Amino acid sequence: MSLESVRAFFAARQLDLPIIELEVNTATVALAAEAHGVEPGRIAKTLAFRLGDGRAIVLVAAGDARIDNKKFKDALGKGKMLPAEEVMELTGHPVGGVCPFGLAQPLPVYLDTSLREYDEVMPAAGGVHTAVRIAPQHMAEITAGAWVDVCQAR
Repeated sequence: MSLESVRAFFAARQLDLPIIELEVNTATVALAAEAHGVEPGRIAKTLAFRLGDGRAIVLVAAGDARIDNKKFKDALGKGKMLPAEEVMELTGHPVGGVCPFGLAQPLPVYLDTSLREYDEVMPAAGGVHTAVRIAPQHMAEITAGAWVDVCQAR
């Protein structure tokens, strides 16, 4: 179970990051923002891409940020979002619950600079009803994530 892989990831690193589990679906930025009572930008969405060189990556960005194709290509090369089945296979998380924690396969994690606008963001935690509250810099540290600027100015 995806939520369990996130719990195991946190436990292995001795992280005290409570996982928030809600009764309502938080699979989209809008649903998550409403359920948690935060602005959409604070929802850290995790997207999966296949790069032109064949590598799969995950990218975490502010919930209201949009990918800028030119900036993405300049920073990471050509990329294409993965279909839901492949996202599930590579990350172990369902679409709507994808996060950079407890991945089924080791994947490079990139964090867009749009996250730096916030002191705390809320990525999912492996399920469509889950989230954690975390500082963007802490998320970068525990995922060995690299910072990139691949989203449009907001």
